[in-house]
Amino acid sequence: MKKLRSSIVGIDSGDEVLFEDFEDGGEMWTGRGQRERRRRIKFSERYISEPTVQLSISLWDMDAGSVLRADVSAEAVTEKGFDMVFRTWGDTKVARARIAWTSIGELEDADAWDVG
Repeated sequence: MKKLRSSIVGIDSGDEVLFEDFEDGGEMWTGRGQRERRRRIKFSERYISEPTVQLSISLWDMDAGSVLRADVSAEAVTEKGFDMVFRTWGDTKVARARIAWTSIGELEDADAWDVG
């Protein structure tokens, strides 16, 4: 469990179209080639320490002719941002994916005095 010491807790969020491969015959749509997409996401404000980041698929447009497989994760999380990562494997064909994210963590409190 992450315990927050600050009286100021920040919650940031977004919803990002990670890729749209159906329009130009991209690798995710053809089911061949690179099976991973990633994007660096920057928080709107810097956290004091690494926040907790939660991701969810808000849109996936996939071909029903093969097994539907996907892995979504937040990697390289820092106080400033994280890498949003979508992976699939095998012959899964993904036309496009949109990922929603939420981060929760401590923010600087300008009114807090460090008397220690």
